[in-house]
Amino acid sequence: MGVTKEVVEATLKSKMNPTYLEVVDTSGGCGASFVVEIVSEQFEGKRLLERHRMVNTALTEEMKEIHALSIKKALTPAQWDQQKESNDTVSSTK
Repeated sequence: MGVTKEVVEATLKSKMNPTYLEVVDTSGGCGASFVVEIVSEQFEGKRLLERHRMVNTALTEEMKEIHALSIKKALTPAQWDQQKESNDTVSSTK
């Protein structure tokens, strides 16, 4: 059996200590493809490529069975808050 959404979530929670995490299984349930949004203080001072590498490293064992991992967002808590404020501002002007 492939990797489950819950396994990916548990691994990222234990290794990355995120303040926000969303994992979506885009494989139709077989566990071969996931989309991740993650917010973690561990990303402070890191470039985007380094952040993606950190997520991939955290999922080293799971990646042996995952065909595709899309990291949609890898943000610091400050960037997350700023993005939410921007989205709220845009939503309130519509």
